[in-house]
Amino acid sequence: MTFTIETARLRLRPYTREEAELIVAGGRPESAWCAGFPREDDRDVARMFLGLPEGEPLFGPLMIELQSTDQVIGGIGLFGPPDESGTVGLGYGVAPEVEGRGYATEALLGLLHTAFADERVRRAVADTTHDNLGSQRVLEKAGLRRTSSDETLHHYSLTN
Repeated sequence: MTFTIETARLRLRPYTREEAELIVAGGRPESAWCAGFPREDDRDVARMFLGLPEGEPLFGPLMIELQSTDQVIGGIGLFGPPDESGTVGLGYGVAPEVEGRGYATEALLGLLHTAFADERVRRAVADTTHDNLGSQRVLEKAGLRRTSSDETLHHYSLTN
């Protein structure tokens, strides 16, 4: 059975090797993905995915798909398994044309719920630039709280 996380409107599923290779090469399928996906950050994530050993898909990048159409609208994921303290880093992004519809928050809540169901995960962390107010709102709506800031980033955390 394939690993997926389903929410009310979304399906989060692992990248396939073929999808990651297509993204790295700067390509995209004709119709299965939103026009604004992939973004440059998604190319970095696809490169990371291609370097990961096969294993636990929860701890790697996932595509965000609309359940109603199977269209890929973005990506989300954990940056590997938890460290010795049980902490996982996370990141996400959706295509510009679907921003503001609650998809990023819904995807993040689904990912956090699934991650915290794994007894090894005790804390999730993320960061965002000072000017990315949309991402700050998504993190806060998902329950993460700002823990610190530096010259360029605000740092967020949520403990299970």
